[in-house]
Amino acid sequence: MKAPKPYLVLPGTAREALTFYAETFGGTLELHTYAEFERTDGPPEAIAHGILDGRVALYASDAAEGESPLRTEGLMLSILGAADPTTLHAWFDALADGGHVIDPLEEREWGASNGQVVDRIGLHWLIGYEPT
Repeated sequence: MKAPKPYLVLPGTAREALTFYAETFGGTLELHTYAEFERTDGPPEAIAHGILDGRVALYASDAAEGESPLRTEGLMLSILGAADPTTLHAWFDALADGGHVIDPLEEREWGASNGQVVDRIGLHWLIGYEPT
């Protein structure tokens, strides 16, 4: 098991976010509701614990009553060299759909390729690879 794995506490959008990431990155998705965990601090259908396990692994839940949801500044999730270039370009394009490209994924002066995108969920990604 590689660590750390980000655990996102979201404002009622954990199901949507983890489904989006599973469609983008592949992997196995598990979603467990508040009702399944017998929690009463949120709606029964809210996600109490979600797991995306694959080449990109994430955890997420819906914020409980009184809990602050995710806000990020000064944080990037880096998936440098995590897959072949074709796959990394596909991931970048999927994350950019409904998001915002900060810096296109392209070759840099030093020979490596990278780019930055903030996806529709609000996560900032750094994606890239070294030349082969």
